[in-house]
Amino acid sequence: MQILIVCTGNTCRSPLAEVLLRHRLAAHPTLASSVVISAGTGAWGGTPASEGSYLVALERGLDLSAHRATPLTPELVRQADLILTMGRSHAAAVMAMGGREKVHTLVDFAGRPGDLPADVADPIGGDVAAYRHTADVIDRLLSLTVARLEREAAT
Repeated sequence: MQILIVCTGNTCRSPLAEVLLRHRLAAHPTLASSVVISAGTGAWGGTPASEGSYLVALERGLDLSAHRATPLTPELVRQADLILTMGRSHAAAVMAMGGREKVHTLVDFAGRPGDLPADVADPIGGDVAAYRHTADVIDRLLSLTVARLEREAAT
């Protein structure tokens, strides 16, 4: 399975989600062979991960040093089996590229926990605490996402 994670610039939220999801999937034999990539609806190709995302990933033992932003393209949409977006505007962009049947916001796919807003907030321009909070929210949603993927793989 190929999972595509989408945000705006592909420097903050989606790279964090990409490495966090890879880490979580590696612990699940039925999902460990999944490929996880990320892209941005407004990404400048080749831009490194933001400093905040890089530092928060390091704190969690994950490495974003090789990450380079990738613009969202119809080809990436076509290749993905599942597309998870950080927000509704990103989902709309994916739908415009033909991905309607495989796109979900991360919050919706995770079961829309009642205490979270519909979109994952963008920490860009915030301090490291904002990035930590965003990573915590994403990781919580990914925990629920992996549980759902495992249930679906078992059926």
